[in-house]
Amino acid sequence: MHPLTVVTGTVPTLTSGLDGFRLILHLLAATIWVGGQFTVAGLLPTIRSLGDDAPKKVARAFGRLLWPAYGVLVLTGFWNISALEVKHASSAWNAVLGIKMTVVLIAGVAVFLHQRSKSKVGLAVWGAIGALASVVALCLGVFLAG
Repeated sequence: MHPLTVVTGTVPTLTSGLDGFRLILHLLAATIWVGGQFTVAGLLPTIRSLGDDAPKKVARAFGRLLWPAYGVLVLTGFWNISALEVKHASSAWNAVLGIKMTVVLIAGVAVFLHQRSKSKVGLAVWGAIGALASVVALCLGVFLAG
């Protein structure tokens, strides 16, 4: 059973130390990846007021946090899957897992393309796709956690 799953009629228990560590790493990385995108977007008007090159400098600095967080998310995501008894999972759970993995890939590619974009349209489109896909992946993770 997944450490966060509460079955009706049973007493909830604490997650073991290693499971807790794995989940904490995953959640901290998600906080940086998802929350950071929205934080930077919210600060963008102020950042622009600091000079023409300020958004690029902030984006580069944020990328130094963002990509390691994405890597931790992917690694701990696979670790999460390996810690579960997925052979007993329902077909619906497996379908949601497959969708989440696809959405995580889309989020990473979109954010990468956002960072490489040279046009305002490209920045807007890839940024929006990256942020939306990141939020969808987060929500799907909540459903997978039970």
